[in-house]
Amino acid sequence: MSASAGGAVADFYRDRALLITGATGFMGKVLVEKLLRSCPSLDAIYLLMRPKGGNDVRARLDELLNSRLFDHLRSTAPEVLQKLVAIQGDIMLPGLGVSAEDAATLTARVSVVFHAAATVKFDEALKLSLQMNVLGTKRLVELCHRMDKLVALVHVSTAYCNCDREEVREEVYPPPTDPYKLIQLVDWMDDDTFNHLTPKLLGSRPNTYTYTKALAEHVLVNEAANLPLTIVRPSIVAAAWREPLPGWVDNLNGPTGLIVGAGKGMLRTLHCHGKLVADLIPVDIPINLLIVAAWHTATHRKNELVVYNCVSGMERPVRWGEINEHGMSALRRNAMNDVVWYPNLHFTQHKTLNTISVLLQHWLPAYLMDAAARLAGKRPIMVRIAQKLDRAASCLEYFTTHEWRFSNDNVQNLWAQLSPQDQHTFSFALSALHWPTYMEQYCLGTKRYVMKEELATLPSARKHLSKMWWVQQGWRLIVVLVLWRLLSLKSKRARASLNGLLRLLLHLLSYLPLINRI
Repeated sequence: MSASAGGAVADFYRDRALLITGATGFMGKVLVEKLLRSCPSLDAIYLLMRPKGGNDVRARLDELLNSRLFDHLRSTAPEVLQKLVAIQGDIMLPGLGVSAEDAATLTARVSVVFHAAATVKFDEALKLSLQMNVLGTKRLVELCHRMDKLVALVHVSTAYCNCDREEVREEVYPPPTDPYKLIQLVDWMDDDTFNHLTPKLLGSRPNTYTYTKALAEHVLVNEAANLPLTIVRPSIVAAAWREPLPGWVDNLNGPTGLIVGAGKGMLRTLHCHGKLVADLIPVDIPINLLIVAAWHTATHRKNELVVYNCVSGMERPVRWGEINEHGMSALRRNAMNDVVWYPNLHFTQHKTLNTISVLLQHWLPAYLMDAAARLAGKRPIMVRIAQKLDRAASCLEYFTTHEWRFSNDNVQNLWAQLSPQDQHTFSFALSALHWPTYMEQYCLGTKRYVMKEELATLPSARKHLSKMWWVQQGWRLIVVLVLWRLLSLKSKRARASLNGLLRLLLHLLSYLPLINRI
């Protein structure tokens, strides 16, 4: 999609200054690029960033702009990149760690705020998750109260912040506990005590991410009651569908890690109910919704908070079994480089059976391959990879074994209020989403943008994959022969059949040179 030539939404952003937190995250990057591309007449976008890895915020901004995500803008409209301004700060610090001069600039100029900064690690320590997701949100609201021109504050939450409910409406539910009491504990309680209390505090919720996101929404209701606030709740955010680049993704979170594990042939089994709805949402959908929600909040403000459940299950449902089918098909057509085994991921509904399968198909091969690597004088890495796969699968297990009904009436009503031009430029409708095509793009995007494997490597990767298919068949044959051999020890008929099968196999192998020449 090209830069916007008008429309009510793009016109709303004309000459406005914006503040974005979490701009270096997956969703934040896509949000920045989309705003610059489709709302080029905006005045400035301030990005709250912290120094990291020895790089100051200016260096981090340069690193952000060097991403392939911004290739189109660099070549067609490089001048809009100058509208990005890095502001040194940290949501973990009082006052967001922003200098008095920068705070004065923000409070005087900014009229739209997008709050996307958060720790999205499911297994993050509760204390750190509270500091970032809850206390950080509270600190941002304090800054927003001082903004003279503020017309919209858009908070990025998650559809799973109420995952303890089977049906989730577009409203803020009572918190699982009093967030203000937990915030007080952050100041004096040590990490070990916090970790000890975590299971009891989480209750039926699967992780600290969904727990603290629910608390953050309650803080917003209390602290931002008189601010122009709206909340957007995406479900499982996945690779881009249409823009800025089909299949673009830059991390191993969520389904992307599973795609890499399965594509490399290392992930063989997963505890998952294949008939349940997998509520994946392409990243460009919530990004467009965020931009439109800010416009609507500013121009149609009511005295009530509006929540948007940005989900796919209501409009374009797809089941985990279908995701696996489409994904495995795509991974076999578009092979990754250096696969260690032929890709073949199976879902297991029973946890005990899956645990046995993991031991036999993940851990046993990993230890054998590492032992072989040590004998060959190479560095063993497979056990470490198996550990990472196990953690990733454990984090997702709750979401692959449960199903929710998310209402999205507010999303549908907002879509109906857009002009055809704005629906085209800022589309968040899913009616045209074709899941097999999307999964093809997703797998290719993972190969290109996460694994850094260019499409020019596909021929050699496919050739290697073909070899691994034969290796897999050979391994299966060996297993069958060993079992048959064990049985034949007590049966003359089975022994005779085994000898006949071996002679037939040797006869077929004699034709391999001729087949290869053909």
